[in-house]
Amino acid sequence: MSIIALASDHAGHALKTVLASELRAAGHEVLDLGPDSDASVDYPDFGAALGVALADGRAARGIAVCGSGIGISIAVNRNPAARCALVSSGLMARLARQHNDANCIALGSRLIGIDVARDCVREFLATEFEGGRHAARVSKLGSGPFEE
Repeated sequence: MSIIALASDHAGHALKTVLASELRAAGHEVLDLGPDSDASVDYPDFGAALGVALADGRAARGIAVCGSGIGISIAVNRNPAARCALVSSGLMARLARQHNDANCIALGSRLIGIDVARDCVREFLATEFEGGRHAARVSKLGSGPFEE
């Protein structure tokens, strides 16, 4: 199994901790990038660390968690090697993998419950990129500034 990196902010710490424990119990290797408590931290720092872990190959996939999932997903996506999709259902997680080759998902701990988060993670990890017609589109995502 490949390494899965997890990162959060203070609002996502509890959900990240539960998911990390469950992933380990399922036999996955987890790279926990912090934080180590629910003390207030800045999500851009932890999202950036997750983006770097994906870029440098320390992790094949990532899971980012903050209160809404929005801020940390933006932070992760600042790294060109990251394709982090904010998801709120298993279907969204599956489609993010199938159609967008997402290597990271972001979860909003204040917006979804643990069962939905588990479903998102399960679908994200079980789904492969479909390729085909999606491959050319995904390659454009890392091609630099868009032109009109």
